[in-house]
Amino acid sequence: MVLETQRLILREMIQADFPVLCKILQDDDVMYAYEGVFTNDEVQGWLDRQFERYKEHGFGLWAVVLKETGIMIGQCGLTMQDYKSKKVMEVGYLFQKEYWHRGYASEAAIACKEYAFDKLNVKEVYSIIRDTNIPSQKVAIRNGMTCIDKFIKHYRGVDMPHFLFSVNKIL
Repeated sequence: MVLETQRLILREMIQADFPVLCKILQDDDVMYAYEGVFTNDEVQGWLDRQFERYKEHGFGLWAVVLKETGIMIGQCGLTMQDYKSKKVMEVGYLFQKEYWHRGYASEAAIACKEYAFDKLNVKEVYSIIRDTNIPSQKVAIRNGMTCIDKFIKHYRGVDMPHFLFSVNKIL
């Protein structure tokens, strides 16, 4: 276990999480901001990148598990992302559709922000969100973030407008 909140446990993902990741990353509604769902190979690549991040940085996207049931409902965590030729620490999140609108993404994202500030001693964290992804923007706002920029991110062969949200550690 990496983090614990009132209702959630965040832990490193394992290979056995592949079927749940497929459920998330192969759902059209979940993946609309990515301009399409992932293939099985792309899902495995996504999972492998998390394993690499855990080894390299000690963090990555973590499995989000309901305490009450032990079911993995999504992923949330910290990753290093490119923004205007520099690396920034991003709080990112993706959840199974049936668990949307219950506050889980906000609860997990806030815990990740606090982990970055308190355990990793980071001074500022970001969320990079597609301009059309209003629910994720609302999660960022609930996480104390404000929108500081709009830019184009090239992903999977498509130029996609994104917003950059950020929040600073209060000293």
